[in-house]
Amino acid sequence: MSGYRTVLGSRVYQFPDLKMLLAKATPLRSGDELAGIAAASAEERVAAQMALADLPLREFLSEPLIPYESDEVTRLIFDSHDDAAFSAVSHLTVGEFRDWLLDERADGGTLGRLAPGLIPEQVAAVSKLMRLQDLVKVARKVSVVSRFRTTVGLPGRLSTRLQPNHPADDARAIAAAIIDGLMLGSGDAVIGVNPASDSPAIVHELLTLIDAIRQRYEIPTQSCVLAHITTQLEALRQGAPVDLLFQSIAGTEAANRSFGVNIALLREAWQAASELKRGTVGQQVMYFETGQGSALSANAHHSLDQQTCEARAYGLARYFQPMLVNTVVGFIGPEYLFNGKQILRAALEDHFCGKLLGLPMGCDICYTNHAEADDDDMDAILTMLAAAGVNYIMGVPGADDIMLNYQSSSFHDALYLRSVFGLRPAPEFEAWVAARRPELREMLALIEA
Repeated sequence: MSGYRTVLGSRVYQFPDLKMLLAKATPLRSGDELAGIAAASAEERVAAQMALADLPLREFLSEPLIPYESDEVTRLIFDSHDDAAFSAVSHLTVGEFRDWLLDERADGGTLGRLAPGLIPEQVAAVSKLMRLQDLVKVARKVSVVSRFRTTVGLPGRLSTRLQPNHPADDARAIAAAIIDGLMLGSGDAVIGVNPASDSPAIVHELLTLIDAIRQRYEIPTQSCVLAHITTQLEALRQGAPVDLLFQSIAGTEAANRSFGVNIALLREAWQAASELKRGTVGQQVMYFETGQGSALSANAHHSLDQQTCEARAYGLARYFQPMLVNTVVGFIGPEYLFNGKQILRAALEDHFCGKLLGLPMGCDICYTNHAEADDDDMDAILTMLAAAGVNYIMGVPGADDIMLNYQSSSFHDALYLRSVFGLRPAPEFEAWVAARRPELREMLALIEA
């Protein structure tokens, strides 16, 4: 198709291609303004949304936003598409698809079966037509369960990543933060440390520390040190006790290249960790983090809006059947999501798109200190994501990550959500906490002494 048009009153709005139509239909965010692709006015945005609503879903399968020949993420998305699963909605437009998703007949089982038939660009498109309550309602229907030593994502459950970072990788301080988090019911998704130093020796040391605590107290959880995946692989080859392998990913080949990764490397890592067979209730071994704006920050967005690029990252993640995926929603900064309102919208979009594509979605509910956001904004995001059925959030001591220098969610934030919504930790971890909390108090006292 040569272009798209909408008539509003006496004015005709023209959108030359699908890429620009999606960009102009996107709710306002600073990253798209920075890229020069945002709608110039609210009226132009509405016009684009009207044209998008009338677009057949099948058109996305005939017009790749990034050419198939030049982008391996595009090739993976299209080569793995399940047309039989897509047949349930193949006759719909984007607007009709929104209505179909909101209908009570589109239950969790139906959406789970549909997931392999959807490509990221389709779910990004429909999210642009949705209010916040629509994003919550649809995502809440979907339960995506993942398993390693704990079962994460079951209905009525909320898990946490225990994030005990330290700016000097101090083992004693990290151990104290781990025990503190465990006492408050945090860590059932993963105990995951961002190392200050990206070296195999440090990764090996930190993994050994976490694994020693896990084995000493027979904790049903999994560990991860969030260094570059090549560093983790080297530590694995040297005999480090690796559970999950981590990598930040993006939605284009060029953006992933800027991270120093490609699909072949991710596939190698997936195979290496899978062969260890360290899980007890499952063997899902990959952990991915994403965030709107990452492709634009690398000048690798191909003039796509940042939310569509983000959804494409989920298409990449899906191939590896990950244990955990989360959007670090406000981490990149106000250049991409300016204020609390934009961060809230992005968090719910990301969660919705990931769940609809069949991913076990979590969220790092966060902001940088120079963003127009505060803890009240984070409380709103926490609450709406819990209502939407998010699999897990972060547990950071005091919600203040002193190594990465940003504000996230705390151990107590998870307790708030569990109390208000009647949510519980992963079942294996819940039983363990009830039985072993007195021993953790003793260990914390020893560390502090």
